[in-house]
Order: sequence, then C-alpha cells, then structure tokens
Amino acid sequence: MFRHHSQPLVTAPAETAVLALLLAEGPLSRVELARRTGLSSTAVTKAARPLIDDGYLYELPPERTAPGAGRPVNPLAVAPDREFFVGLKISAGRLLGAVCDLRAGIRATAGRAIGTCTPEAVAALTAELVDELLDTEPVFRDRTRHLGVTVNGDVDRDSGRVRHSGLLGWRDVPLAELLAASTGLSVTVENDVRALTVAEHWFGEGIGTGYFALVTIGAGIGSALVVNGRLLRGAYGVAGEVGHISVDPTGPRCCCGALGCVEAIASTDAILAAVRRDTAYAHLTFDEVATMARAGHPAAGGAFARAGRAIGTGIAALVNLVGPERVVVSGEGVDTYDLLSPHIQEAYAAHAFGAASRCPLSLRPLPWEEWARGGAAVAIQALFPQYGATPTTGAG
Repeated sequence: MFRHHSQPLVTAPAETAVLALLLAEGPLSRVELARRTGLSSTAVTKAARPLIDDGYLYELPPERTAPGAGRPVNPLAVAPDREFFVGLKISAGRLLGAVCDLRAGIRATAGRAIGTCTPEAVAALTAELVDELLDTEPVFRDRTRHLGVTVNGDVDRDSGRVRHSGLLGWRDVPLAELLAASTGLSVTVENDVRALTVAEHWFGEGIGTGYFALVTIGAGIGSALVVNGRLLRGAYGVAGEVGHISVDPTGPRCCCGALGCVEAIASTDAILAAVRRDTAYAHLTFDEVATMARAGHPAAGGAFARAGRAIGTGIAALVNLVGPERVVVSGEGVDTYDLLSPHIQEAYAAHAFGAASRCPLSLRPLPWEEWARGGAAVAIQALFPQYGATPTTGAG
C-alpha cells in the first residue's frame, strides 16, 4: 500500500507546497496553485504528477473559470481516503481515539477508561484501542501507518518523549517508542494544545493564515502560536505559554512557582478556590459557582471577572508580541464563556497595542473528539518532514 512505510510522503519543496495547500484549501486549479505557491505552472504540474500517480491527488472534471473564458481547467483535489491516520488524546482517566482521513475528517471514534496510569499500561491499552479503531472499516488497517498522540505537559516532539506531565504523573517517558512498539505504527507525540492548534491552523479557523494563535481555557490555561506558517516551539519547547504570563505580581501562587500567572487566576480550580475562600463554603462545586455568578452573587461574579481580565491581558500580550491574524479561544471552559467574555474583551481592548487590536477573538467550542483529531493532524504533518520531527517507527 505504501512504497516506504515510515518515510515522509513528500520531501521536495514544490511537492510539499502543492500538497499542503490542497489539503487545507483545495480543490484548486494549477493556475491558482502556481499563483498561491509562487511556482511556475510547469513546476506545479511536475510536483503534482507523482502524487496523482500514487492516488493522493486527482483531477476533477473540466470547468470554465468564468462565462466565455478559454479552455476549461481541471482543478486538482485531495483524495481523502488514500491514507488514514489515528489520533489519540491521553487524559488523566481516559484514552480518546479517532481515525481521520487525509483532510482530517473524523471517520471513527472510540475510547477507553484508564485504570493504572503507568506508561506501560497506557501503551497496552493504546494497542487495544487502535485495533478497535482500525477494525471499524476494512480499508482502515491497510491504509493507516501513522499515529499522532497528544498529552498534557512538556513534550519533546523531536525525541517523542514526555519530559513532564503533572496531570499524568509522568516524567521523562519515551512515549513514542513505547507506542510504536505496541501498535506497529509510526508515532508522533505532541503537546495537546499544540496539536489542537495544528488542526485548527491546517483544517479549521486558521486556514490561510501565516500568524495564528489558539488559547484554551478550563482546568489549565494553554496556548500555542503559529508564526510564518509554522508552529512556534522556541529553543526550549515552551514558547507561547499564555497561562504562565504573570499579570498580577501580588496574585496567587501558580503551580509553576510564580505569582499571579494567568492560570493561577483563571483556571477552573483557581476560580473555585477563590469563591470557596470568599464565601467560606468549602464544598462548592464549579458548576454551583457558575450558577451563583449568573444569579448575581458578588463573590462568584468577581472571581469570573478577575479570571476574564487575566485571560484578556494574557491574550493581549501574545497579540502585541506576535501579531496573529486570528485568535481562537477554546477548551472545556467555554461553557462559562458568557461569564468571562465581557471581561476578556475589556482587558484585551485595554492592553492590545495599536493596530494589533484589530486581531479578532473567536470562540470555538470543541467536543472531545477534536482533541483526538489534533493528534491525527500532527500525524498528517508527518507526511511533510519540513513541519516536524521524523516519527518513531514501529514494526510493519
């Protein structure tokens, strides 16, 4: 099915440019591809030919670009069923998996509860889940070679190691190696928020942007940045962490040890802790706090206001530094976005500098399947060595 099971699909710059653009924005004519990529029409045709021969691209029936125009064009399109990708999200108590096609369309989903959260136990459970997913349709097993895995924490994508995940209690885990051995697939491991950002940039709200940011709110405050079309990791792999921007030097201590980080003020645990402290009701739940805020309770409303201002100030700092064309706000915390939004917008407007304030903030509620789709998007990137590390290869 694949000429080289573990090697990238494209390596030449022209092939990379053509396939990447068609994945995100196709179908497109050769003339449009040439205009958008800066290649000549001859170079586009030469780059597309092996991809057509291998079944990754195909020509649509001829169409005229305008009434009375000359010779009809044959737009090129991606064949989404040519290859499939498994995406996996590892959370504290559950594995969430999805099979996606070449354009990151979700084709099947499944999950598993995690009992013992050791890397070895998770690797064995992953093998079971992948088998279940690949058995959903006969074509999946023959046309799947890549697994993209996302986890919370500090991930070294180049080596496939989870350097630290407080949520999972893992430190220095060779996760890609373990999962490649258990599944036989080529494995890429990425931080979950960054993987979600890849999916949104290539296949969602960020399509067509060179500069893009995604911020997640909820149990933690996460973020990732795309700069000049590439996911920004920085020299130490932690670039763009809005949750650990200090917005109040006198604020509560963060889990990272600093004072007044956005996450220390705006995470669900931080909001809950603040309201419990201010009301002396030690057994309140977060849902109860949200209900209180919507009913006008001053302590609950004040906690959400502080959280919203912290998030808005943090987003403004990202926008001032990087200048994205779009910022998407997502995560499980969007259920309370009505309580946060006015304060996010107010702080963002107050702190965004000059023309940078024109960058729109858009809310994007994402179901859990989208986190697994983020893993699949990272796996799709493995077809393009220019966009990331070489995946760790399993048997097969």
